[in-house]
Amino acid sequence: MKRSLTVLCMLASTIGVGSVTFTSRASAQSPEPPSAPTPAGTAVSSGPSRVAVIIFQQAVAQTNEGQRNLGQLQQKFRPKQAQLKTQSDEIDSLKKQLQDGGASLSEQEKDSRLRTIDEKTKALQRAAEDAQNDFNSQMNDVYQALAQKVYAVLDTYVKQQGFTLVLDASNQQTSPVLWLDPGTDITKAVVDAYNVKSGVPAQPASTAPAAPRSNTAPHTTTHPSTTTKPPQ
Repeated sequence: MKRSLTVLCMLASTIGVGSVTFTSRASAQSPEPPSAPTPAGTAVSSGPSRVAVIIFQQAVAQTNEGQRNLGQLQQKFRPKQAQLKTQSDEIDSLKKQLQDGGASLSEQEKDSRLRTIDEKTKALQRAAEDAQNDFNSQMNDVYQALAQKVYAVLDTYVKQQGFTLVLDASNQQTSPVLWLDPGTDITKAVVDAYNVKSGVPAQPASTAPAAPRSNTAPHTTTHPSTTTKPPQ
């Protein structure tokens, strides 16, 4: 089973649009890997248990393929970001003109300018919300498609290494992990294994998206950060 992701972005990309800020309306959740029942007659190992921990959202985001796909999606939305920035700058300019000339303007002229500012502000807010929803939807599609492939590599890796249980520490609200030994964190190992299998080269440092920040609770052992916010 997979948890449905309403909004998921693997990193934050800042859009300068004056006073308008776009934020995620729902916290991202890691997909819940499919569970398979033990076939009848299959013996369950009674040997010692080996437990591993993975920050799955971060693993997906940090793969070379994830970095590449995210960069492509951000590039696709840059024209829309520029358009929103232009609209926001226009509103700021109108506000400044009203403020600077307020003493010399008639009440009728002030009211007219205020209505114009209000109309343009509402139009910007609608456009920004539409762009945000579109970005979130496409990011969710990108993440889900890649997450399935990363999970397949995770499945192979843990079986090869003899792990009997893998816990996901991606989300503070759902993760049962309170503390872990660094040696049990297999996030990087899975990312490396996926990169080898996919054959996608690492992205240039100047263009690769920054690693997402984590919404996990602080542990005694510090993990690399993971965030799941849409661009602002």
